[in-house]
Amino acid sequence: MKLSVVILNYNVKHFLNLCLKSVEKATAHLNAEIIVVDNASEDGSVEMVTKDFPEVTLIANDDNLGFPKGNNMGVAAATGEYLCILNPDTVVAEDTFDKVLNFVECRDDVGILGPKLIDGTGKFLPESKRGVPTPWVAFTKFLELYKYFPKQCGKYYVMELDENEIGPVDILVGAFMFMKKDFYLELGGFDEGCFMYSDDVDISYMSLLKGKKNYYFPKTKVIHYKGESTNKDETFLERFREAMNFFYKKHFKVNIFFDLLMRVGAKVFSLLKLIRMQQHANIHIVPDRYFLVSLNSAMLDSLKETFGDKVRIKSFEEIQKMTPSNIATEIIFDADTISHKQIIQYFKILSGKGFTYKIVPKGEKFMVGSNFSDAKGEVKLF
Repeated sequence: MKLSVVILNYNVKHFLNLCLKSVEKATAHLNAEIIVVDNASEDGSVEMVTKDFPEVTLIANDDNLGFPKGNNMGVAAATGEYLCILNPDTVVAEDTFDKVLNFVECRDDVGILGPKLIDGTGKFLPESKRGVPTPWVAFTKFLELYKYFPKQCGKYYVMELDENEIGPVDILVGAFMFMKKDFYLELGGFDEGCFMYSDDVDISYMSLLKGKKNYYFPKTKVIHYKGESTNKDETFLERFREAMNFFYKKHFKVNIFFDLLMRVGAKVFSLLKLIRMQQHANIHIVPDRYFLVSLNSAMLDSLKETFGDKVRIKSFEEIQKMTPSNIATEIIFDADTISHKQIIQYFKILSGKGFTYKIVPKGEKFMVGSNFSDAKGEVKLF
């Protein structure tokens, strides 16, 4: 087996459906397997995978075991030479794994590789490439000094490396991590001492300690609807603080002053993050019009049954020529007649025009998307 894709799921059935369909297309010509570990979802995720994806290996847990342990269980069942740790709220292109494999098989210095991530509006996610959050780097992040002094304070997001440039970075994000299975096991997998949030930072740092390089690889783009599996509440706040403290205590020499600084910094940062998430959670955009990008006129008729005459079919070229306006416009992409790679590219091209975007997975009567990178996304049935 060449590749094992491990997806840890928790209560995001509709996003998982889209993710799995994109992964199936991307691995159809490869000797690959897909493993879904479900952490006691209550939204019918297990039933959906069992019914719609019989070829997928499913591990259904009775309890939410957290990100590290859940992924470690998936890897234990994997038989591939290479691993991709993938979030369920992602969409990969049809050639994503081809490009990644071609790169890593030509180099022997790769520890972990991560792609260019964009959010549900097509915006580049800077956490795709990060530096080690040393006390000073973390401090500049907490205060967002990198926005004003990128050269002096831009190490958190490795701002000296252009978003379209391949290069080694310290830390990669856990939404998509690609590596050899043997190397994952050599690292000990994700540290189960932390429930979530610092696991990707920790394993990336452990890779560096093994003398390997972690590569940011923007030659393929992946949509990441951030935070779909996370409740934006006080539990999130506490777990985020615990995760930061866990990483620092594990890898850095601490004293009373350092410990106090990091606790206060992590608390302030996570609190501000929670406030922004809750603010966006209260914003509900009701489109004035919908433009469907599809080659299937039957889908247009189906959408009109739910959204009425607000829906019209348009080509991407027509939409690309449109200028921003005050008319709330939602673009719906039909993943049955348009490739995931094209949709991802369209997201990036249209980014900044003020549109919102949804994707209809092949054969489904729902669409998913996210209008903000720090708030839960939307599922619309039709």
